[in-house]
Amino acid sequence: MQMPKSKPLVGLLHTCLVDLYRPSIGFASVQLLEQAGCEVQVPSLQTCCGQPAFNSGNIDAARAMARQVIEAFAAFDYVVGPSGSCMSQVKVHYPQLFRDDPQWLKRAQQLADRSFELISFISDVLGVTENQAHYQGTVTYHDSCSGLRDLGIKQQPRTQLGQVQGLTLVEMPEAETCCGFGGTFCVKYPEVSARMASQKVSNIVASGADTLVGGDLGCLLNISGRLTRLNNPVRVFHVAEVLAGMTHIPAIGEGERH
Repeated sequence: MQMPKSKPLVGLLHTCLVDLYRPSIGFASVQLLEQAGCEVQVPSLQTCCGQPAFNSGNIDAARAMARQVIEAFAAFDYVVGPSGSCMSQVKVHYPQLFRDDPQWLKRAQQLADRSFELISFISDVLGVTENQAHYQGTVTYHDSCSGLRDLGIKQQPRTQLGQVQGLTLVEMPEAETCCGFGGTFCVKYPEVSARMASQKVSNIVASGADTLVGGDLGCLLNISGRLTRLNNPVRVFHVAEVLAGMTHIPAIGEGERH
């Protein structure tokens, strides 16, 4: 008789922004993964994935942080994170960082092959097609640049949201257009970033949605900040929070609105 297959061991890369600003996304991620049959651990030795340093051209610092992440997640069957941006760094850019270092290139590629963004992992690897969550509202989804262009995340979150009872999903104009966050871009070019965020808010309003959902907290913080400045009541959640039924908590940026 064939023995039952053990649960896949998943290491959660919780990301810096989730750790510092929105831990509920991490808790929602663990809940979704455990509901899908995974054993989940959060390695205490993990650190920043190194994307800010990489994007700023500080390759030595990016390599140092990448080595720490590779070591921290070496023992897991899969590495999963609730961010297309961070997981793109691990999956796409880690092998690039070590292309001239055969020993670390092998380890980086092995990690990259086991690494996935949360919703794409749930959809494409685990094959989850049902969800018991409820959300009463009209939702529009913002496609983050790295997840969309580096990892091909487009339909997966929409399919998962379509299973949420009470939720109506509508498309905003130019859903794939950058919100202006871009990591360090919003710091280097604040006026351009603010204009892009304002256009994104206009597109959200045009959709008629009362809720914005996305897969990257950086984008959601940027957009919610612009919504706050424009005194717009649209609520903002990470897709994991909606799928895990954690929308009873204040929305992202909600405490800053008057």
